[in-house]
Amino acid sequence: MADAIDSLTKLQASSEDYDVLYQDDIVLVVNKPAKLLTVPGRHPDNHDCLISRVQREFLTASIVHRLDYDTSGIVIIPLTKRALSDISKQFQARTVQKHYIALVAGLVKANSQQIDLALAADMANRPCYKVCQLEGKPSTTDVKVLSRDSTKQQTRLQLSPITGRSHQLRVHMQAIGHPIVGDTLYAPDAVAAASSRLLLHAEQIQFLHPLTAQVLTITAPAAF
Repeated sequence: MADAIDSLTKLQASSEDYDVLYQDDIVLVVNKPAKLLTVPGRHPDNHDCLISRVQREFLTASIVHRLDYDTSGIVIIPLTKRALSDISKQFQARTVQKHYIALVAGLVKANSQQIDLALAADMANRPCYKVCQLEGKPSTTDVKVLSRDSTKQQTRLQLSPITGRSHQLRVHMQAIGHPIVGDTLYAPDAVAAASSRLLLHAEQIQFLHPLTAQVLTITAPAAF
């Protein structure tokens, strides 16, 4: 999921720092806090971001994929050009497996389902995206119910994006009538105000180590 926030908007960077989940000579895996850009925005006050913080300690660190400003969770950070190239090819081939945890409004009926709705930029409401079967790019998400809270009328989901479109999980959840709690872009006011942050977290990622080809499975449980 790439940063799709308007890069000219001033954003408050979280004071919470990233956590290192895995580290060796060529690759780093970290847990990004919510409300922190992955890379610098064009606004002069948006230079504080994940990669700028990581590069203070790891000078050769680079970005191969991103999480939205509002989303917390796992980010792979290559430390060499070889690692960057190799992991980039894995993402392009869609062999990197990942899933997110989300808390959504309402009780999702199906225990599992696949959402296949094409997405396009909503030019009238930037930086939002919308479902558009005519001009949108193919976008697929696997959905699994983890638990339902009938008192709060909320459902905890495991979301596995097959594709990696901007705001894919947020728009897909809105499209099926279950927006993510704390989503100020896509949820109704009451749902957006129910949390001080977007309740979406990249919990697990699996990829091949660029040097050894060993399968690495990294997990960072959601804080909500």
